[in-house]
Amino acid sequence: MNGKKITAQSVTTQLPQRIDQLSIKRQEIIRPILEHPREYVLLSVRAMAKRLQTDPATIVRIVRGLGFASYRDFQRHLHELSLAFATSLDTMQSGSRDVSMPAHVRDSLEQDLKNVQGLKNSLDARRLVALAKRFYAARRIVLLAGDLAVSLAQYLEYQISLLGLPIFAAMSAGRILHVVRAVNKKDLVIAISFRRGLRQTVEGAHQARARGAYCVGISDTYVSPLSRECNEVFLASVESTSFSASYAAPTVLINAILAAVGHYRRAQTLALAKEIAEEQRKGFRWYDT
Repeated sequence: MNGKKITAQSVTTQLPQRIDQLSIKRQEIIRPILEHPREYVLLSVRAMAKRLQTDPATIVRIVRGLGFASYRDFQRHLHELSLAFATSLDTMQSGSRDVSMPAHVRDSLEQDLKNVQGLKNSLDARRLVALAKRFYAARRIVLLAGDLAVSLAQYLEYQISLLGLPIFAAMSAGRILHVVRAVNKKDLVIAISFRRGLRQTVEGAHQARARGAYCVGISDTYVSPLSRECNEVFLASVESTSFSASYAAPTVLINAILAAVGHYRRAQTLALAKEIAEEQRKGFRWYDT
């Protein structure tokens, strides 16, 4: 993440404590903003003050008291909160006003491209190289996921298993509980969860890090609880114009991880690929034309 995002993440981590340090009156002013960020994110400081029946100077003082350098930084935080708490209804209502079916399809494709382009512009390839090194150094690689993110975990597990690395996926609350109980400082844990964060995944990452494992989060916003629980987090937007989250960018991120891991020990990967190629040419799994 770049410098601005690191600063924003540190502010987010300290936010609950800073809110507690505000006066009761100021806590009452700020609470509706943080509980319903989508309703306030586009408001100017004057418009927000008018809506909350206070004055702009008070809003600015509260924002600075929370640790934000400016009102614009606070608006960025509200934008991230609005993404994290987005519902299926919110995403569908954010689409084009053109109600034609072709327009909805175009909107979906354009949003996916925008998400992938955002990942391309923000991803530091050197971080993926460092992560690839951890894949090979780890005693075990443990994936934590739930709900729709299970599809991403299964994809990553399947591909990494081809390289012979010790990778395990835990995708239910009970399985996560039992798997993280056995991790230690020699293990790599990758937790995948988006928006507000799934309880089983976040708590699993918390327990894994407490036991010394190196934890990597894959999420879509720095306000994700994974940002607090993991040693580092990779962000990929899941913004969508439909009822479901878009996994275009997270899938591209995982493909980039696979590229880094596969090429980190290229000679070893090529040797394995030669073995796999024989099965892919003549294996019983394939339909014989």
